[in-house]
Amino acid sequence: MSLSCEQRQTLRELAGETDGIDRPVYARFDKDPLEPIIGLGDTNTRIGFFGRDPGTDEVKYGEPFIGAGGQLVRKTIYRHLHGDDLPDFETSRALGQDFFWINTVPYKPIGNKAWSMKIKRRFQPTMISLLVEQWQGRSLITLGREAFLWFGIGQSKDERARIEAFWKRDDRFESAIEVELNAPDGQTATFEIRPLPHPSPLNATWYKRFPDLLRQRLEQLDVRIDTLRF
Repeated sequence: MSLSCEQRQTLRELAGETDGIDRPVYARFDKDPLEPIIGLGDTNTRIGFFGRDPGTDEVKYGEPFIGAGGQLVRKTIYRHLHGDDLPDFETSRALGQDFFWINTVPYKPIGNKAWSMKIKRRFQPTMISLLVEQWQGRSLITLGREAFLWFGIGQSKDERARIEAFWKRDDRFESAIEVELNAPDGQTATFEIRPLPHPSPLNATWYKRFPDLLRQRLEQLDVRIDTLRF
C-alpha cells in the first residue's frame, strides 16, 4: 500500500507538531523523522496486524513490524503457511506484502515509551482513514494492550466501556470483538478485532506463549497461501 500525497503530507505536518519523536535514532540511520512508517502489503490483503508504534529496526529499514517482536510474528506466520522455519531476513520482509501492517502512531517515540493519549488522538483520524478507505480487509490482529484500547479512543462512553471490558476477559486472546470506525470523510467500517499480547521479548508473561496464540488466530481466520487476498 502506498500513501496518497495528501495523506503523507498530513502525517508529516502532524509529526512536525509532535514532541517525542526519537530524532537521534532517525539521524543515526540518515532517515527523515517526519516520514511515516506505514504498513506494507496490498490493499486486498485479508488480514491486518495493528501494533503500538515503530522501533529502532523499523526506522532503520523504513518498514513496520521488522524488529524482534515483528520477526516473531513473521516467523510464526511463515511456519504456519509453509510448515518450515523462516529461511532468512529478506524472506521475512517479502512476507510483509501478504498482510496489512499499521500502528497507533507511525513514528518511533523516545525510549520506546507508549505515545500519550494526546498524541494518539492527534494521529487517529488519519490512521482510521487508512484502515477504512485504503485497505479492503476487516480482520485485525492487535498486538498488546495499547494497540487494542486504541479502538476505544473517540468512541461513546458505553462503547469505550464495552471495549475495555473485553480486554479484561480471561478469553480475550481466543475471542473476537467487532468495532465500528468512522473516517473523517464520513465513511464507516466495522472491524473484527482479535487481540493478542505484545510479542516483545520483554513481555515475560506472554512471550513464550505468543507463537501458539498467534497460530490459533491464524487458524481461526483460515489463513492459508491461497486465502491471503480477496
